[in-house]
Amino acid sequence: MTQITLPHDARAGPTKPEVRAITIQKLQLQPDDHFVDVGTCTGAISIEAAPYVARITAIERKPERVTAAQKNIAANDQTDTVTVEETEAPDGLPKDADALFLGGSRNFESVLDHAVETNVDRLVMNVSRVEPAGDAIEAFRERELLSAVRQVQINNGYELAGATSFNANNPVYIIIGRSD
Repeated sequence: MTQITLPHDARAGPTKPEVRAITIQKLQLQPDDHFVDVGTCTGAISIEAAPYVARITAIERKPERVTAAQKNIAANDQTDTVTVEETEAPDGLPKDADALFLGGSRNFESVLDHAVETNVDRLVMNVSRVEPAGDAIEAFRERELLSAVRQVQINNGYELAGATSFNANNPVYIIIGRSD
């Protein structure tokens, strides 16, 4: 993974670098892929994925997040690969996606239905809250998409009284799906 920069705030935290690394690995991105990032927020997942794919469509419904994502994508020299569209999924989702990432739980069932209808063969959804994670797992299962679920928690060390302690971050559930 290359070091990316996210100088523009989207009023929501980007996916942590370690979680992005796992997410990108689980998507098994290929050089000729059309990758779709639903709920792009800061554009972090799109920026991480850009070196591995032919093109990316990033979907975001909030105008201020679209602006932040566009600025972050430009700051990382990925404007040739990534197109950001202001729309609410499932509207605006392309019909030719090879891999798809869901960064939030809004309208996720409609996005999963679209993925099934258009034969997206690799999906990953990251969720940070327990109840939506359970709902998402069940939705993946109902659509015969569920391949695996991972729970990861990244904690950052800091100095405390001459020793190392850790700030705990919330765990993230990584839901991995395949349509075949």
